[in-house]
Amino acid sequence: MADGETILHRWFEEVWNQRRESAIDEMMADNYIGHGLTGPDGSEVRGPSAFKPFFRHYIQAFPDLRITVEDALVDGDRIAVRLSVTGTHTGQGVVAGPTNKPASFTGMCFARIENGKIAEAWNNFDFLSMYKQLGMQLS
Repeated sequence: MADGETILHRWFEEVWNQRRESAIDEMMADNYIGHGLTGPDGSEVRGPSAFKPFFRHYIQAFPDLRITVEDALVDGDRIAVRLSVTGTHTGQGVVAGPTNKPASFTGMCFARIENGKIAEAWNNFDFLSMYKQLGMQLS
């Protein structure tokens, strides 16, 4: 990794931007807890096997999804990143069918690193903004 880069820089670049699913197993601890991420059944994402369907769901819905780490702070075993996300909803998922609309929103991720892997992450993304850009009616 280049100076100043963190495992989260690598995570968002390799997993999300390069769609390298095998990198999930390389960088995520088996006992991973993904606070703020929910699987199809509504439960919190735990472990690589639960994260992979979540990952596939989003890259199917947004085949051109791009996540950029704008800022990163490191404090011991904790890393905080501020992110920008862009993509075009041309696939199935997230909302009923493809809307063919672009979306751009922000997010933050705070991660705890254990033995060189992401063991726990607290995720906060502006999905409300994403849904509005896709034309989803919110009540």
